[in-house]
Amino acid sequence: MMFRRLPPQGGDSRSVAEIVNNIMDGKTNNTGLVTLNTGNATTTTIYNERISSDSLIILVPVSDAAEADTAPYGAFSSSLDQLAASTGSTYVVEFTSTDASSGVYLSNSSRLNVRNYGIYNVQFSLQLANTTNDSQHADVWFRKNGTDVANSASRFGLPARKSTGDPSHVIGSINFFIELNAGDYIEIAGAVSDTGVSLEYYAADTGLPRPAIPSVITTVQYIAPAASSNVYVSSQTSGSATLTHFSNSTADKTYGYVVIG
Repeated sequence: MMFRRLPPQGGDSRSVAEIVNNIMDGKTNNTGLVTLNTGNATTTTIYNERISSDSLIILVPVSDAAEADTAPYGAFSSSLDQLAASTGSTYVVEFTSTDASSGVYLSNSSRLNVRNYGIYNVQFSLQLANTTNDSQHADVWFRKNGTDVANSASRFGLPARKSTGDPSHVIGSINFFIELNAGDYIEIAGAVSDTGVSLEYYAADTGLPRPAIPSVITTVQYIAPAASSNVYVSSQTSGSATLTHFSNSTADKTYGYVVIG
């Protein structure tokens, strides 16, 4: 909506009073709406004749999508039993499902890629099983772009199986902060003390009832920079401004803006 302006030569007292009162009520022409581009876009342009090279532009989320989805994230799981063919070898965890995703995606069955630079909290839950008669262990760590991440490993101990056909079970869980550039990927790698140690998937059980138990659940959450700085004016000129933002695939992510100066 556009509000009345005074002509260059001024106006009568009634027109001046109307316009001043509107300004006092917050009704000005220097506001607008912008919806972020989709398709994993990282920039969106505002076009407004009131923007100059030194204007201050303030952004506020005004849609549910803009308010709820303020940073990249991903959740992934697997419906596979995952076995180690031998001890003394490294294996990577594989995923079969993308349960939620914005800016984090699978580029193959094991690589969790990010579209944005930042620090991420990566957390996993592994459904470990041991079918041997002895206590065993599984060592699990993170890899970044194919290289082991220093000091990221954990050892999970599993007691001996209860009886034939009744393995012991342990949940292996940890979270880890890691800095990633746009396009980097992470993997969960591991090794076992015996090939009787595996990641086990259990289908939904209608008798209990309970839902399926994935062999692995992993979440990736963007934690820094702060979400409030994820959409910002990176450049501007007379009549337009470029917003830089996290890779966006969410529709209707709309922000209100105010141009000052």
